[in-house]
Amino acid sequence: MAEAALDAVRRELREFPAAARELSVPLAVPHLDEPPSPLHFYRDWVCPNRPCIIRNALQHWPALRKWSLPYLRATVGSTEVSVAVTPDGYADAVRGDRFVMPAERRLPLSHVLDVLEGRAQHPGVLYVQKQCSNLPTELPQLLPDVEPHVPWASEALGKMPDAVNFWLGEAAAVTSLHKDHYENLYCVVSGEKHFLLHPPSDRPFIPYELYTQATYQLTEEGSFKMVDEEAMEKVPWIPLDPLAPDLARYPSYCQAQALRCTVRAGEILYLPALWFHHVQQSHGCIAVNFWYDMEYDLKYSYFQLLDSLTKVLGLN
Repeated sequence: MAEAALDAVRRELREFPAAARELSVPLAVPHLDEPPSPLHFYRDWVCPNRPCIIRNALQHWPALRKWSLPYLRATVGSTEVSVAVTPDGYADAVRGDRFVMPAERRLPLSHVLDVLEGRAQHPGVLYVQKQCSNLPTELPQLLPDVEPHVPWASEALGKMPDAVNFWLGEAAAVTSLHKDHYENLYCVVSGEKHFLLHPPSDRPFIPYELYTQATYQLTEEGSFKMVDEEAMEKVPWIPLDPLAPDLARYPSYCQAQALRCTVRAGEILYLPALWFHHVQQSHGCIAVNFWYDMEYDLKYSYFQLLDSLTKVLGLN
């Protein structure tokens, strides 16, 4: 009888994503032609936890006119920045039986620009992606070209952003599928970003496994080796590549339905907290994002319940 009850719970969990999708998940990421008012943003997008792309949102940013690779070279070329370096473009991703973090190098931004423009070579794939407010801390000279926050979002959310991050990298640099506990306003200044999204309600179909943490080390010869972080606890991460999912190993994923969207220069993606996302980019894409801490409210508690039930019942 107990097993029958557990099977019934598993069945309900497997049916939940489709029911949630029918009620509240759009078939495609909607576009707004202009920034919403704080009230509309909160009512129509934040409360229902729905993503959208806002066009004509950055027209007043000097960065939209000024930021190019030559401008960055002239303005901040001599500035040293933290650069993630990986052999294949995947930082913070599962490789074999390890969760591997990138090698981190301090490099003049001009060297990154040289690699992007084909003037120089560097082992592996470079990505300026340090996510602890690297724009104000590492590149403060660029701050006059952008707003310090997104005013209509700050008013709607009742807070200022926790972090303002600068992103610049090669087309080969990929962000593996994951979720964040932040309301994310992702602003593309030059080039374009390609997002693959899953709503939090798809959690029963998205696998997690526990991995030993490791870090890439770049040798003097220019090769990479993985070094285990033995003192650190194992980390739960998604082993699945949504672009080429191993459905023999993770058959439930075929029931998940990804949304795909492209965010172009001058546009903002509102990526709600807890949405799973995988990100690619055009070569030399320049972006800034604002992370606002999420509200740890009933929605968060419901997601934690969904996550716990999925793990306990071994759905993936």
